[in-house]
Amino acid sequence: MTLLSRTLLVTLATLAPLTATTHASADPGCVSSVPYTSGEGGYDTYRIPAAVTTARGTVLAFAEGRHDGAGDSGDIDVVLRRSVDGGCTWGPLRVVAAGDGDTRGNPAPVVDPRTGAIVLVTSYNSGAVTEAQIMRGEVTPERSRRVFVQRSLDDGRGFSAPRDITAQVKRPYWRWYATGPGHAVALTRGPHAGRLVIPADHSVAPPAGSTDTGQEAGYYGDHALYSDDGGATWRIGFVDGAHDGRVNPNESSAAELPDGRLYFSARDQNGTSAGNRLDAYSDDGGRTLERPYAVQPALDDVPVVQGSVLRLRGARAPLLFSGPSVPTARRALAVWRSTDAGATFTRALTLSPRPAAYSDLVPVDRATVGVLYETGASGPYETIEFRRLPADGL
Repeated sequence: MTLLSRTLLVTLATLAPLTATTHASADPGCVSSVPYTSGEGGYDTYRIPAAVTTARGTVLAFAEGRHDGAGDSGDIDVVLRRSVDGGCTWGPLRVVAAGDGDTRGNPAPVVDPRTGAIVLVTSYNSGAVTEAQIMRGEVTPERSRRVFVQRSLDDGRGFSAPRDITAQVKRPYWRWYATGPGHAVALTRGPHAGRLVIPADHSVAPPAGSTDTGQEAGYYGDHALYSDDGGATWRIGFVDGAHDGRVNPNESSAAELPDGRLYFSARDQNGTSAGNRLDAYSDDGGRTLERPYAVQPALDDVPVVQGSVLRLRGARAPLLFSGPSVPTARRALAVWRSTDAGATFTRALTLSPRPAAYSDLVPVDRATVGVLYETGASGPYETIEFRRLPADGL
């Protein structure tokens, strides 16, 4: 028996009451499960995990189901599995957004605190085009990156059809566009309580006179989109993108701090500055940033990859970050904690030395944190595993 198994303590708890009528419970001996195994369910590969816990305590594990291979373009669906026992076992796979030959992905789910509805924002492009073509400006708007929203009012059992919100959240000169991936944020305090905030990234064309095609790193930037009416309408919040090649904020995640500010953590897509992680803060609900994205040196062990942030409950609870912990390889997923609102981080736990890549942190109940992450024995994209961790150990 592992140390984690011996120390895992699980108590029955609930999330915000809202319309909850039942609550999830878990076997105290349950430590991990595997909701997605590549090659099963009609998909070649599962990638890009995202997770939320609903008002009724159900854990929702989203992913991209890639039909034809592991590549980022092609026939890709957004899929979902539900767990009513805290991530120990999983219900049947459901298709939430069908690609039908095109690419739907980058799931960014969030639970609306006012209604309990699950709001899911995703990205789209034609399955016949690649990110490189989009970055070079070779793709028409209809086939390029677009943004969609869906809602579930029945605890994730069913979702509305994807609704296009591209005109509200994408500037005409942006080329690439990606939501999240990973859970988004619902604000719970301050003047913007109830606001849904989706971290996202985009790219622009190279500067005039440049010989660069814009295919490689150097023209990425981060932004946020937000809704104050439960996902009915959306606006662009802050836009951070110097596009100078020094820092290149890319895939991002956000967490609400005890003082109501938002902490944003982003992948640095091969910027020339030392380190692979960037961060920033917003004190107005994601509309602007206090300062531009800057390198977070305490996370130098993280390679160029997506990561996730989550703040646990309680005024003195830590801010957590998850990601691989080998600077030159996607392996050894770890969880770091910060007790000073993201100014510094300390590694709290390494889950496994195995290959690992994208991850998403989720509060399962008051005693348990979940990590939904890509991993495998010989490569990081063989399975998506769900690991349960005792919150008091973090």
